[in-house]
Amino acid sequence: MKYVSLDIENHIARVRLNRPDKLNALTLETLDELIAVAAGLRRDRTLRAVVISGEGASFSSGLDIAATLRRPAGVVRAFLPNPFRGTNRFQEACWAWRRIGVPVIAAVHGHCYGGGIQIALAADFRYATPDSQWSVLEGKWGIIPDMTGVRSLTEVVGPDVAKRLMMTAERFDGTEAHRLGLVTELADDPVKAATAFAESLLDRSPDALAAAKRLVDGALTGSARRTFGRERREQIRLLALPNTGILRRAVMKKQTPQFRPRARRMRPWH
Repeated sequence: MKYVSLDIENHIARVRLNRPDKLNALTLETLDELIAVAAGLRRDRTLRAVVISGEGASFSSGLDIAATLRRPAGVVRAFLPNPFRGTNRFQEACWAWRRIGVPVIAAVHGHCYGGGIQIALAADFRYATPDSQWSVLEGKWGIIPDMTGVRSLTEVVGPDVAKRLMMTAERFDGTEAHRLGLVTELADDPVKAATAFAESLLDRSPDALAAAKRLVDGALTGSARRTFGRERREQIRLLALPNTGILRRAVMKKQTPQFRPRARRMRPWH
């Protein structure tokens, strides 16, 4: 890995964009590495949480347009969707984090522009410094966010605000991002805060966390009736899984639960 680093400690994966000299601007190689790291973490059933951050002065300043356009054939290939998963390389670099069955937390500081916002929006939670800088910058260049950002931005802030941010490409700080709902929590040290939140989830059943993530993500696009059916299936399954019993006994005895690896997914909903 050249532009993305990974280490796992205490079942928490720490993923860092690692191109600090370019404000972690995204290249085709960065996208490939993000996809590869997410795919590997998805297979790790001992994993409990993921924290994504950026090395140096920024989270990510967005796509490195100059570097990317030097490889026009690579850009064309990157736009072609995978027929099985329905995303191209630009989209999968973000959506892959939503496929992981554990909480994913983005820790944002400095610039969070364009593709950087779309990576942050792929996380389940976003912690950011009050002075971090945000922009759906694609509008400045006459284009739209195309790394799953249209879907995720609309989900998080609603259609009217999403349209405004896409149309104006306005820049705003972390405090305003928090007011708009883009940021879950403000923190002077977002990596520390995100890691502390991840650690607070270690005594919760990994199967229940995975089910909650699946259910909420599925509820955003499914009908109420379909969501109710998913609730029933997930609950019946959870009641039969070993980790549920482990947690129940630990709570009754006031002990720290020692969970087994997360159960395999029921089915891919997205």
